[in-house]
Amino acid sequence: MLCFILVFILVDLFENLDKFIDKNLNAGSILQYYLYFIPEILKLITPVGMLLATLFTMSKLANYSEMTAINAAGISLSRISLPLIVFGFLITLFSIYFNGWITPKSNSAKFNFERQYLDKNKIAGLIQNLHIQDSENTILSIGSYNEPDKTGSNSSIQIFNDKDQSKLNYRFDIKTMKLDSDKNEWKLINVSKREFDSSLTENYTFKDTIYVSQIPEIKKIYLSPSQILKKQLKPDELLLSEQKELITSMEESGQNVSRTKVDYYSKISFPFANIIIILFGLSISSNKRKSGAALQFGISILIAFVYLGFIKVSQTLGYNGEINPILTAWMANILFFSIAVINIMRKNIFWK
Repeated sequence: MLCFILVFILVDLFENLDKFIDKNLNAGSILQYYLYFIPEILKLITPVGMLLATLFTMSKLANYSEMTAINAAGISLSRISLPLIVFGFLITLFSIYFNGWITPKSNSAKFNFERQYLDKNKIAGLIQNLHIQDSENTILSIGSYNEPDKTGSNSSIQIFNDKDQSKLNYRFDIKTMKLDSDKNEWKLINVSKREFDSSLTENYTFKDTIYVSQIPEIKKIYLSPSQILKKQLKPDELLLSEQKELITSMEESGQNVSRTKVDYYSKISFPFANIIIILFGLSISSNKRKSGAALQFGISILIAFVYLGFIKVSQTLGYNGEINPILTAWMANILFFSIAVINIMRKNIFWK
């Protein structure tokens, strides 16, 4: 795993070296950047490390005929494999916490470094033309949103009929909307209200300043400044708990959460690859082979690429809403676990 970390860092260093030089970054800053990068690398390569460890351990036992001696003593392979499975389970539990809370913090620091020094992954201070479905029958449009001031300008709220959403019931045009941090509520300034009734007549009223809760037709704007900010952040820099809160707030406002759910459930499912990959390794390393470490290493890399590639393909389908987000996140684990179980049963590994 240390070798993998070194390879990842060297590849990324060669890719970004010209940018580091252009920005006149010293060795200390570059070192700090790659320290932030290490947790993300560990997240990706831990299953590979588990597979390599399983293949090397079990293959060495088989190659030196120690498996023959152990079996002759009446000890089954299932008993020999138990410590590996228990260790994989412990690593899985730790990886859920590591991938869900530690890695996002390091990724956030890494992305902030890129925003500050490399002009990458920038978060706009002024966001133009936000259009959001805030609830099932409400569309919120913000002409420009100032992130530092938590202020929106030239906004409108359109409320459609519950039964026939082709009919517009109310339209509120707002000069300025600003979050009142004390009340944790949007304050609307210079509000024009137009009401459209069944006779196609229009009723017009105007308010200088009013809070959202004081408008019975709206009552609440689900969109919050933190949600606007999180929408600009990458999923890899959101804590698992923050992603859950984001999903809840988006569902309350009636927005499409397929992509966010796929990213959330993937953070939970990916650590289970550690224990599944150990079972997979047991199924292909139990027999005595003449092959050396090089072939085992090659098998591990191939399996890892197939596994990660399958994850990316299934995520794309999940992002488009073609597959259930939970199934999308667990599809690779289900497939590899099934292959491992079939291989184990075929070889009668745990029943010898």
